[in-house]
Amino acid sequence: MALIYEAAALRDELHEMPELGMATEKTHDYVVAKLEALGIETHAHFGGTNGVVGYIRGEEAGPTLMIRADMDALPFVIDGKPCARHACGHDGHTATLLAAASRLTGAVKKGTLKLVFQPGEETLEGAQALVAAGVMDDVDYVLGAHVRPIQDIKLGEMCPAVKHGASCTCFVKVEGASAHAARPHLGHNAIDVGAAIVQAVQAIWLNPNESWSAKCTQFHADEGATNSIPSKAALTFDCRSQTNAGMESYLAQLEAAVEYTALAHGAKATVEKGLSCPAAEYDDDFVAMVSDAIVKVVGEENLAKPCGGGGEDFHYYKLAKPSAKAAYFGVGVGVTPGLHAANMAFESKHLNMGVDVFVEIAKKLLG
Repeated sequence: MALIYEAAALRDELHEMPELGMATEKTHDYVVAKLEALGIETHAHFGGTNGVVGYIRGEEAGPTLMIRADMDALPFVIDGKPCARHACGHDGHTATLLAAASRLTGAVKKGTLKLVFQPGEETLEGAQALVAAGVMDDVDYVLGAHVRPIQDIKLGEMCPAVKHGASCTCFVKVEGASAHAARPHLGHNAIDVGAAIVQAVQAIWLNPNESWSAKCTQFHADEGATNSIPSKAALTFDCRSQTNAGMESYLAQLEAAVEYTALAHGAKATVEKGLSCPAAEYDDDFVAMVSDAIVKVVGEENLAKPCGGGGEDFHYYKLAKPSAKAAYFGVGVGVTPGLHAANMAFESKHLNMGVDVFVEIAKKLLG
């Protein structure tokens, strides 16, 4: 009798072993054990990471479909103690892909089904590390999914495309000149310069038909004494754009605004780019295939419009290989109160919707 995994039961087990970033050792070992129990060809520690890649190969020539699930949790401080919690549903994603794998052993007739379990999504390291290790080299289709909060879609609904935007964190360093507060003309107040930079960045305009934003989320300046003009300031901007082209333009204008605003005040300022991820770039025909699978699984009445926001490092896979068709759907499991909340919860039984869509797509392309 074939071994069949239930996503809800797997999620319960994974929920008790949250791990951060690329350090998902226990989760890695769990996934390897589950795949090997199914008799699936398993590549542990892919590319020297805690990523796991499983292969189900057909006997006939055909395309390679890669389905990816992320594995890492989020850091929190609860009752004064640092801890990790699965507050973004990655335990559910891993469980969903394992459950789908158990239903697809022996079902692949042509081509290859590639099962990818990725660490480091929250730190935006994982996808790039696997890409560097060659995970996309043989891929023709790449598919992912994410549980959605009730703010996006209703419980029991699914959306065929999660519209992630591009995001980038920018760190601005301002160098002015210190002076006594009674003689401000002898210095260049880094706080004044920083405030002017915030206003200059807010004055940037992109195409108003697209969504974009830049918010100053941190501002630090302190010379020590209350009657000294500070010479240095540090600002952080969270930048987002609906499109990758929009983000490229935004960052170029932000750098110019920072540099020239500082110069206008007799100071200097530099921009250092931190964590970033690209916007979603999907293929219409593959999204349509996903949409048809959703209708088959939950009915036309539960097919929601494209949904979502935020960022995802999944989209590095498409950037790495533009010829590969990409899609990424949302699963309405009733996430409350929202993603990344320490008390996030959802109804695990509805993960089966995602399992069934993965199975439908795999059978459509490889069956």
